[in-house]
Amino acid sequence: MFYEKETGSVAGKIEDLDDRKPLILAPAGDRASFFAAIQAGADAIYCGLKQFSARMEATNFTMDELSRLVSLAHKKGVLVYITLNSLIKPDELDHATSMLKNLSTYVKPDAIIIQDLAFIKIAKHVGFKGEIHLSTLANLSNPAGLKTAFMLGVNRVVIPRELSIDEMKKMAAACPEHMDLEVFVQGALCYSVSGRCYWSSFFGGKSGLRGRCVQPCRRIYQQKGQKKSYFSCQDLSVDVLTKVVMTVPEIRTLKIEGRKKGPHYVYYTVRAYRMFRDEGNDPAAKKSAIAFLEQALGRGSTHYNFLPQRPQVPVLSDAQTGSGLFLGTVKGQAANSYLVPREKLLPNDLLRIGYEDESGHFIQRITISVPKKGRLHLKRKQGKIASNSPVFLIDRREKMLEELLFQIEKEFDQLAGVSIPESTKPVKVKLAGKPGLKSIKNWVYGDMCVTRDGRTGKKNDISGIWMKAARDNTMPAKSLSSVWWWLPPVLWPDDEDVFSKNIFHMIEKGATRFVLNAPWQMAFFKEFSSGQLKKMVLWAGPFCNISNGLAMAVLADMGFSGVIVSPELSKSDYSELSNQSCLPLGIVVEGNWPLGISRTLSNEISTDRLFKSPKGEEAWVSKIGSDNWVFPNWKIDLTSKKNELQKAGFSLFVNLQERVPRDIQLKPRPGLWNWEHGLS
Repeated sequence: MFYEKETGSVAGKIEDLDDRKPLILAPAGDRASFFAAIQAGADAIYCGLKQFSARMEATNFTMDELSRLVSLAHKKGVLVYITLNSLIKPDELDHATSMLKNLSTYVKPDAIIIQDLAFIKIAKHVGFKGEIHLSTLANLSNPAGLKTAFMLGVNRVVIPRELSIDEMKKMAAACPEHMDLEVFVQGALCYSVSGRCYWSSFFGGKSGLRGRCVQPCRRIYQQKGQKKSYFSCQDLSVDVLTKVVMTVPEIRTLKIEGRKKGPHYVYYTVRAYRMFRDEGNDPAAKKSAIAFLEQALGRGSTHYNFLPQRPQVPVLSDAQTGSGLFLGTVKGQAANSYLVPREKLLPNDLLRIGYEDESGHFIQRITISVPKKGRLHLKRKQGKIASNSPVFLIDRREKMLEELLFQIEKEFDQLAGVSIPESTKPVKVKLAGKPGLKSIKNWVYGDMCVTRDGRTGKKNDISGIWMKAARDNTMPAKSLSSVWWWLPPVLWPDDEDVFSKNIFHMIEKGATRFVLNAPWQMAFFKEFSSGQLKKMVLWAGPFCNISNGLAMAVLADMGFSGVIVSPELSKSDYSELSNQSCLPLGIVVEGNWPLGISRTLSNEISTDRLFKSPKGEEAWVSKIGSDNWVFPNWKIDLTSKKNELQKAGFSLFVNLQERVPRDIQLKPRPGLWNWEHGLS
């Protein structure tokens, strides 16, 4: 069912590093940032190609450029990881396979960082020799899931930013030998849990799971007449607490977020964390490291949940949380627009006027020094400059840094590139093929209504219930065996023991049907006997974000009976998925699908009450269990497409019913999501 992971040269490189200190992993979205990471002393760099990267808005790299950059990094003793942490659509499998084959042949990165399970099959098929690291977008958030990932061939797991140090220790205690953990220590915080945000996709087809998020959580929203940034988070900064992270030996990597940031940010954050790691007991060094972070041009920072006894809400509703260092707002009007900066500006400083996710923002490079509280006239080639727009310093090229970048670029220019064919014959992975009716046990046909309180929809609907931490001792055994029990999309370390005992209790009482909303939740069922497992029907739920046939093949290997596919896809994607699948298929055709699931909530927003976006979209937040679910004020509704889906081969049709707050009336707007226009 599973295959054993191979050990390559990377493990040897990591073992040789200084006394098993954790690696400092730097981001690079362009060549200058890559050079800055090396010059600052990063142990490893992660970067992406122009496809299949969760930061598609970064400049990213061509295959030829990457081959030379990896050669340079290896010459300097620096590891390079390539991010392939995007969902793969059904028609992209051949391209993804060819790309990884070329990466393996010509670039030879030390590891790939993945979200989509298909890359596990692809890596094995093309003979990739590096490590496989599981992105935080894959949402492995509970300790038992680590063993499941390891058995699939995963060498390292990037754990969620939301975890406290105590929860990190629980993850570490469950970490299999020869697997390790990666922890974010610096950079942007998303409002929603990674892999559980559909906000950008739902509002405009630009999926965060595809690296195209337009950051709707950063916008100003209105509730009860107040316009505030209710969901825009400060940056995470572990800073002086790095020494606490280092007490956990399974945490082998300290990750800095920021592939859309410039070389200035990369250089100073890497320098800072080298000091925190190597000289953390020296007060003078810590002071210097903090000063470096203050120069890095990031947002205001927070420790978030790192210290369980002192958790921090990362949302400051009245603060400016655009990327970069906030300098002030635009004064004057039209041709007389100007800025009175809060900090001194230097020649070649790069400013962004306006928020990067809003139309009308633009970039301006500084040509002369401007003193603090001086006056800088703003110029725009086209269009007007909106008064009161925020202004951010997003990059700085001081003379020292420019010289360092120039020195290493000369070395890069002397490296001979490899000859990569402009076009190669596509590499294909054989799919398992569409299943025959007799070849699949426990095939399910019909409509499933999923609720939280046991109520069902129409008379003949299959009943689905979201599983709670508390045991249900009132339901008769006959009902337990007929109900489909849905596991939550996110399970935190402290939830694991409770849910594990609850699942065991329910199976002992006769429950046999479960929908798992992360592949790693399969760990809860591996302790049962083969006889018990044969009686169970285990489907992958829609929060598994399954979008292609190879990912389904991995699920089949794991023991899943069927899959409810990602609801983000288009009509053509669903048609192709049916041709690729080796498992029975289900789909969410109606219901309350969340914009996102978060572990935090602003102190200034009211739950179960509508808020409104600048474009008039309405939504609300409900507290469900330990998390906050953000729901749009309209449903997914593909019921008119049900006949098409049945003809395509889908057999299970899901309606997710949530409690709508008493004072909220849902809008009768189309809920086709990406059905017509496709997923970007």
